[in-house]
Amino acid sequence: MFSKIQVHVGLVVFLILALFVETGLAGSEKKIYIVTDLEGISGVFKFSQTRETDTPLAREAREYFMGDVAAVARGLRDGGATEVVVLDGHGNQAVIPHLMEPGAKYITGTPRPGVFCGLDNTFAGVVLLGFHAMMGTPDGVLNHTQSSKSENRYWYNDVESGELVQSAVAAGSYGIPPILVTGDEATCREAEKFFGKTCVTVAVKKGVARESAMLYPFEETRQKLYKGAKQAMKIIPECKPYKLDMPVKAKMQHLVFEGTEKKPKLVTKEGTVTNALQMTRF
Repeated sequence: MFSKIQVHVGLVVFLILALFVETGLAGSEKKIYIVTDLEGISGVFKFSQTRETDTPLAREAREYFMGDVAAVARGLRDGGATEVVVLDGHGNQAVIPHLMEPGAKYITGTPRPGVFCGLDNTFAGVVLLGFHAMMGTPDGVLNHTQSSKSENRYWYNDVESGELVQSAVAAGSYGIPPILVTGDEATCREAEKFFGKTCVTVAVKKGVARESAMLYPFEETRQKLYKGAKQAMKIIPECKPYKLDMPVKAKMQHLVFEGTEKKPKLVTKEGTVTNALQMTRF
């Protein structure tokens, strides 16, 4: 027979071990790499919010961005992440230093070595935060692939793919799985198509057309982002890296504006991708 003291001690030990397992402290380090964009952030629905850097609309959008990043960073840390690295992946950069959430490191500014600076096989998962659907998605808010002005479209092994795939393939080359995708509903649908249902998705808005959306209050979206990030830490063991065997057959279509009237001309380029970190270069 066990004494009451032994039972109580055993219960305390069990609870402590359960806490360690729940938070991921019992295992190895869980470093998470966040790749960010701006078009899929809460409250963003117009290109005028994303194409400039120092207008009132652009400054507000960057503040919205920092709020979404903060919610995800908190969720990851509370879910057991031992280190969080945030890559400012938007073309004209979006990080506002004085609004950085504690408990994360931020990579911003250009130029920098490589597209995914600091990414290596020591990371347990990648988060694709604030992303958008690929070019031509009818209900995709600010849908595009790489360039919204030249309306680029990409196919890999005859499958049309957007920036979600391009980023996930880069992470997959290091054996890192996508664990969380955030954006509008169309982005989440695209993520499920390519990454499966295990990857956590959080929709922060619903597209009506390319520059119109049903928006939700920030208090609600940030709560969803926090919960989604925390949940993503739990399902890491179930997630698989997204990989394409190199070389990959590739095709790109884009518009070229010619002459004084700048009439658009559709140009097609075909080639082979040999490096998973350079999916747009062939």
